[in-house]
Amino acid sequence: MKPTSTPRTTLSVGYMLLTVGFVVCLIVSNLTEIKTIDIGWFKITAGVIVFPISYMINDCVVEIYGFAKARLMIWVGFAMSLAVALLLQLAIILPGSGEWTEQEAMKSIYGAVPRIMAASFVAFLVGSMINAYVMSRMKANGGKGGFGVRAILSTLWGEGSDSAIFFPLAFGGVLSWSTIFSLIVTQTFLKTAYEIIILPVTIRIVKALKRLEGTDVTDDKDLDYKWWKINHL
Repeated sequence: MKPTSTPRTTLSVGYMLLTVGFVVCLIVSNLTEIKTIDIGWFKITAGVIVFPISYMINDCVVEIYGFAKARLMIWVGFAMSLAVALLLQLAIILPGSGEWTEQEAMKSIYGAVPRIMAASFVAFLVGSMINAYVMSRMKANGGKGGFGVRAILSTLWGEGSDSAIFFPLAFGGVLSWSTIFSLIVTQTFLKTAYEIIILPVTIRIVKALKRLEGTDVTDDKDLDYKWWKINHL
C-alpha cells in the first residue's frame, strides 16, 4: 500500500501577482522614503506616492484569500526588502572601477537606507499585520458597510500604527520632533485619503478577482492570528 500524504495548498496566479505588486510597492517606497517634500505647511515623504498601494493590495488579499495568506504575503515582502537592503550595502562596499566617480553620492543616498529599512521593517510588520487583522476580524464579525468601510478603517489603523513607529525610528535626531509629528499625522491621513479616492477602483478589482478565483474567504472568529506564523494556509 502506497503511503499517503497531505496535498499542499496551491497558490493561484491572482494571489501571486498581488504578492509581486505588494513587494514592488514596499521596496520602492523604502528607497524613496528618504526624500521629504513640502506641501503647504506640511511635509511628506516621497514614499507616499506608492506605499498606500501596498495597503490596498493587503486589503484585497485579506478580503479574497483570508488572513493567513495575507500574513504569508507580508513575510515575503519583509524578506525581499531585507534582501534589497543587504544587496545595496554590498554594492556600496564593492570597490568601483577607475571610471566610477559617484561613490560618495551613492553612499549619501543609499547609505541612509539601512536605518530607513530597519525602521520600515518594524513599522511595516506592525502596520501591515494590524491592517490585515482589522480587515479580517471586521469581516468575520459581519461588520456593516461592506468592503469599503473595512478597507478604510483597517488602513487608518494600519497606516497610523506604521507612521507612529516609522518616523521616530527613521528620523529621530535627524529631523525636529515637530516635523516628525507633522509627518506622522499628515501621512496617516493622506494615505487614508488616497485609499478613499481610489476605493472605487479597488472595489472593482476585488469583485473581478472574486469572480475569477471563485473564492471569497471569511476567516473563522477563532482563527490563529499569531503574526509570526508563515505556513498556516
